[in-house]
Amino acid sequence: MPHVFVYGTLRGGGRNDIARYRPAPRFIGQACIAGTLLDLGAYPGIVLGGERRVKGEVYAIEPAVEAALDVLEEVADDDSGEYIKRQVRVEVNGQWFDCLVYEIHPTRIAGLEVIESGDWIAHAARSDAAFSQPKD
Repeated sequence: MPHVFVYGTLRGGGRNDIARYRPAPRFIGQACIAGTLLDLGAYPGIVLGGERRVKGEVYAIEPAVEAALDVLEEVADDDSGEYIKRQVRVEVNGQWFDCLVYEIHPTRIAGLEVIESGDWIAHAARSDAAFSQPKD
C-alpha cells in the first residue's frame, strides 16, 4: 500500500480533505519535510529540498486513491502538468515511510509568495480571517 505526504488542501480539515476519498485513507501521523511552501492563491505548492520545513500529514492509501490524486494534482508525463509526483522518505514517530509527494512544476513558481510558516492550514486560516474583517 503506498503512502502519501499531504501538505495543503488535502490535509485533515482542508477544502479537499483526503478523508473524502474511497477507499478511505489511513492516517499515519503528522510530519515535516524539507521544502519551501508557496502560495498559489486557493492552494499551495511545494518545492522540495532546502533549509525550510513544510508541515503535513502522512496517509496510507490504496492505488485507486493515488490515481484520483494524480487527476486532482494534474500530474502529466510532460511539462503540461501542474504537479510532479515525487517520492520522499518521511519520518513519523520514529518510523520511516516512502511517501508520494506532489511537487509544483518548476515552470509555475515564478513570483509566488513563500509561506514562511510552512503550514498551509494556518496560513489559509489567517488569510480567511483577513478577508472577513470589516473595512473602516
